[in-house]
Amino acid sequence: MSEPTQNPSEAQPPVENSSATTPPDSAQSATAQPATAQPATALPPTEQPTATQPTAPYPPTATAVADRPATKRRTNPAIVVGALVVGAVLGGASGAGVAAWAVSQNSATQTSASINPKNITVNNTDDVNAVTAIAEKAGPSVVTINVSSGQEGGTGSGVILSADGYVLTNTHVVTLDGQSSKGTVEVTTSDGKLYKATVIGTDPTVDLAVIKLTDASGLQPIEFGDSSKLNVGDRVVAIGAPLGLSNTVTDGIVSALNRSIQIASSAVPDGGDTSTPNQNQSPFNFWNFDQGDGSSSPSTPTSEISLPVIQTDASINPGNSGGALLDGSGKLVGINCAIASTGSTDSSAQSGSIGVGFAIPADLAQRISQEIIKTGHGTHGLLGASVTDATAKTSSTVGATIDSVTSGGAAAAAGLQKGDVVTQFNGIPITNSTDLTAQVRYLAPGTKAKLSYLRDGKGNTVDVTLGTLTS
Repeated sequence: MSEPTQNPSEAQPPVENSSATTPPDSAQSATAQPATAQPATALPPTEQPTATQPTAPYPPTATAVADRPATKRRTNPAIVVGALVVGAVLGGASGAGVAAWAVSQNSATQTSASINPKNITVNNTDDVNAVTAIAEKAGPSVVTINVSSGQEGGTGSGVILSADGYVLTNTHVVTLDGQSSKGTVEVTTSDGKLYKATVIGTDPTVDLAVIKLTDASGLQPIEFGDSSKLNVGDRVVAIGAPLGLSNTVTDGIVSALNRSIQIASSAVPDGGDTSTPNQNQSPFNFWNFDQGDGSSSPSTPTSEISLPVIQTDASINPGNSGGALLDGSGKLVGINCAIASTGSTDSSAQSGSIGVGFAIPADLAQRISQEIIKTGHGTHGLLGASVTDATAKTSSTVGATIDSVTSGGAAAAAGLQKGDVVTQFNGIPITNSTDLTAQVRYLAPGTKAKLSYLRDGKGNTVDVTLGTLTS
């Protein structure tokens, strides 16, 4: 289930055929990250992990469809998490403050628990830890999403954006891993209420989508944090519906920042920056569609997307896609989107968490969600060049090599030429073509950024004003 791909990317076909490749393993520093893109580094060609999108599809109805065996449809009732076993209290002002909030909040709402079941059970308010507090605060803002189309069905997660029912999730959740654009969407809130929903818009370039619940009111919107201020080692908490188990809470740390991954997509804009595919099999494949019985029916991807991501060891499994990654204050810092696996690269194999999960930074997710609500689609920057990975034959350092420049594009205007090796973009180190593509897509059209490159062994830095990726 991995995609053979050669790490190229960033400016794309003529500059516009988005696609870059990049394995997931770069060392990240523990300092605060810049408020822009998040690149990544590649894993060794040996034993590259296979990544799947954590969407947990459920089996179809009883009738079989041509060439596809029917499976039983799995129902997804709201699940109330049992008594949460708390561990050691996390020290620090932030953790203590959130814990105090959770205790008072829990006490204030206990009397109504019999009417509206709570998403997080706290049996002992005198002994709660930071994870309990974060889950108590943000849990009501995370929903479970069920999508069905014909004989196909799947379960994912989402976060509430507004009291009247706008919800942010992944594109692959609402399209059943790229198999359908007309699925029926049903949402279950943390307290067990059911809503029908419609898709407002999708942005396959960064795997984000917004849906709107029908006749919803009084919902609790998620509070956005600043993903650019995360440090490696920061505690994070994931909430979602892995395997259809709503309101599941896991925790971990930020394992790496400025990571980039390349994943096959069936709905990327036609005109974009191009890159040369990686000949090694990509460890990331969004289109492994779990039927719930271990089988899969992947769609046929026509191109690839390069995503800037936060890497975490918080347990993320199929069904967590679109769910929340939260900081120590219970604020959203990422939208969970993919997991990696060292297992078989066969697309028919479904894997679970091995402690390598990825989330789309909240800064990017917030911008795109606002654009989708306003216009129905998101926007992305364009460099206007085709790039490939730098190699020892052509460069003394890692980076993205300019393969061609589009006349009239941002790269041409900045004076970039074929053979230049880009080593940094907008303050983010560039280790390969996937990094460059992901970082350019992270920014909005018209954004001005500094780009550093090597030409004939000499370093240069120029200002680049990004163009617009067309869809």
